[in-house]
Amino acid sequence: MSSSPVQQAQPPEAAGQGMRRRRSVAGPARDSAAVPILRRGLMLVLSSPSGAGKTTLSRLLLQQEPDIELSVSVTTRPKRPAERDGIDYCFVDEADFRRMIARDELLEYAQVFDHFYGTPRAPVERTLSSGRDMLFDIDWQGTQQLAERARQDLVSVFILPPSTAELERRLVTRAQDTPGVVARRMAKAADEMSHWAEYDYVIVNEQVDRSLGQIKAILTAERLRRTRQVGLSEFVKSLRTGQ
Repeated sequence: MSSSPVQQAQPPEAAGQGMRRRRSVAGPARDSAAVPILRRGLMLVLSSPSGAGKTTLSRLLLQQEPDIELSVSVTTRPKRPAERDGIDYCFVDEADFRRMIARDELLEYAQVFDHFYGTPRAPVERTLSSGRDMLFDIDWQGTQQLAERARQDLVSVFILPPSTAELERRLVTRAQDTPGVVARRMAKAADEMSHWAEYDYVIVNEQVDRSLGQIKAILTAERLRRTRQVGLSEFVKSLRTGQ
């Protein structure tokens, strides 16, 4: 795979209109001298073993945060009855998926059980450059690949279940998988949870509303990072000079 990163933030003088304006300041009676602070978007990753609650948390976050959108993965697995192609996933066959890898069109990809999943590069680059955030529901393998390619843009959160028994109960209750698949997911959970220390933040999902609030707090803080506020140095300079 190529190691070419997601395009990084441009310097203030080159940022143009491609990022979301946060605030501007103007000198006395000179609105044309306004100095904008533009925000580069971020990639927010939520990972967890199946059944820990990341899908529910992702759905609620998307409903409540207007400046974030979901990265639609491509996958080779069969479409489930309620899923919509191009909205929940982009469904492709394995040959098409391998061609996307060869053309370096995926930011990350991984094999999960018998199927492949990956993140298309182009929509992510467009979203971040416009000042909006992108939400990823991917595993630790995909998160490692994103970190290698675009660490500056990445914010990663690992979701843990409150207990192994509760994790199994959730898997059985959602009734999406056969007993054999549930057993495979439980066996895989221990390995997945061993990667918790590779993430920026860790949340134990005992109560959905509380966990959602914690994710929103992380998102707010990360949006305010100095390195993501493009044009901030020029803004401060204008304050100091009184322009």
